[in-house]
Amino acid sequence: TEKSFGLYCASFPALPLSIPVSILLLQVIKVYNEDNTSRAVEVPSDITARDICQLFILKNHCIDDHSWTLFEHLSHLGIERIIEDHESVMEVLSGWAMDTDSRLYFRKNFAKYEFFRKPLDFFPDHMVSISSETNGIVDHSQLIETFLNSSTCPEIHGHLHAKEQSRKSWKKFYFVLRRSGLYFSNKGTSKEPRHLQFIADFSDSDIYTDLSAKKLHGAPTDYGFCVKSTKGSSARDLKLLCADDEQARTCWITAMRLLKYGMQLYQNFIQPHQKQKPSLMRSISENALVAMDFSGQKTRVIENPSEVLSVAVEEGLSWRRKSCHRLSGHGSPSTSQSSVPNIALHLAQPWFHGKLSRDEAQRLISQQGLTDGLFLLRDSQSNPKTFVLSLCHMQKIKHFQILPVDDEGELVYSLDDDHTRFTDLIQLVEFYQLNRGVLPCKLKHHCARITL
Repeated sequence: TEKSFGLYCASFPALPLSIPVSILLLQVIKVYNEDNTSRAVEVPSDITARDICQLFILKNHCIDDHSWTLFEHLSHLGIERIIEDHESVMEVLSGWAMDTDSRLYFRKNFAKYEFFRKPLDFFPDHMVSISSETNGIVDHSQLIETFLNSSTCPEIHGHLHAKEQSRKSWKKFYFVLRRSGLYFSNKGTSKEPRHLQFIADFSDSDIYTDLSAKKLHGAPTDYGFCVKSTKGSSARDLKLLCADDEQARTCWITAMRLLKYGMQLYQNFIQPHQKQKPSLMRSISENALVAMDFSGQKTRVIENPSEVLSVAVEEGLSWRRKSCHRLSGHGSPSTSQSSVPNIALHLAQPWFHGKLSRDEAQRLISQQGLTDGLFLLRDSQSNPKTFVLSLCHMQKIKHFQILPVDDEGELVYSLDDDHTRFTDLIQLVEFYQLNRGVLPCKLKHHCARITL
């Protein structure tokens, strides 16, 4: 068969019968990247999603910032989901039908555990309330703890569009998510038991993002998601839902993940941090490290924080000018110093994605998690010789044009109508990583692409 994984017995010397035969079983799996390049690796049959991520982090010399994620992608259904770090990958593969294009994808997702850090961004007040027994409104400072507590659970509620079974039409209902499962009301917004119709629980179901809600499933918006039985593999097994905006969809999916996995999800979140040991260099007191100015005839300690930043920027600029002077020294003596550096310096940066279109930029940022500060830079498709900063804030993606400005024969860049100027795009990115300026938030994470 052409299924992307195989099973075989490795050749080892005879072992005592007391040792389980399962340790001899290895499997070959194929893992894809965003650009659809793939790599086949041989792994033990009990491997978890986190193990595979660690394997590719080591093979590709990636920085392990705990955002690398394994995804299950079902092309024939147009859906995908995060495979949680603790999940058995072979169990996921065993649910795939032989004649479908199902894939594993390895990529970053900065929003995977962001709800543990910023629950208010994921659970709007109007969608969350305490269960009827406590007769009150949920305290957001303890929201996640309430989700993880087996005896209590916040109730998520709001309107969703649902696709009617065996029909092409969608209908809007009021939905309620409780620990016992997902329900919709057949009478307005009533939560009375006699009006609530059971839709699904999550003991034997998974939650997927709908990647083609409008195009493939005829949804009224692009904010689709679905619940799929772990035993089903066809479109008939999907319970398709659709929210009115990204914030609502993220709230529903996050709540369902928390209800399904509970404390295990929190253990997945803290496990990498528990394994980290402080570096020996960190034993040096932070007070022993001071900022110094070496630009004058005598060195001096810099005490003003603002001056520290300006000196650091100036030193970086000085280094770039020297580097560019060395580069331009190999060319024509008549070439101006500013004509070479500003064009080429950004090309090798991981945050620069060249001729990426607006739609591709939005898709890449969405794939890597709609978290504040996630960004990339790209060439402008509509205005040649200019650039665009694509930035995520409040689960929305915004685009800011970066214009080249002629400053007395030297080319500089600005994204705030020439109020703040930068000699190159690297300096611009570094500035907005430290300062919000005219942007809605600081630049925090850059979208990264790797070749497997």
